Amino acid sequence: MRQRYSFHLDQAGHSVTVNVRSGWITETELLVDGKECAFHRVHGHGAYPLTLAGQLAEEPPVPLAVRLDRTGVAEHPLACVLELDGAARAMPERVGR
Repeated sequence: MRQRYSFHLDQAGHSVTVNVRSGWITETELLVDGKECAFHRVHGHGAYPLTLAGQLAEEPPVPLAVRLDRTGVAEHPLACVLELDGAARAMPERVGR
């Protein structure tokens, strides 16, 4: 059975979203302002920790990274952190997605 997780944070006037679809194949995508800027695909339930890199469309572009890791808690098995401008912020899980 496939599991779906979605994390979202509005940061510096930009939208950052991470979607995970896990099952036989796990696909993870990073969207910045609705555009896919990183994608990871692996057979199985995912290899964690996983870091995806992207950038904010600024002049000059601002690099960012999102880090996913297992929590060990059944209700919320994944945690996602946005790393931007030297700071790390937890990305809340979107419920009902």
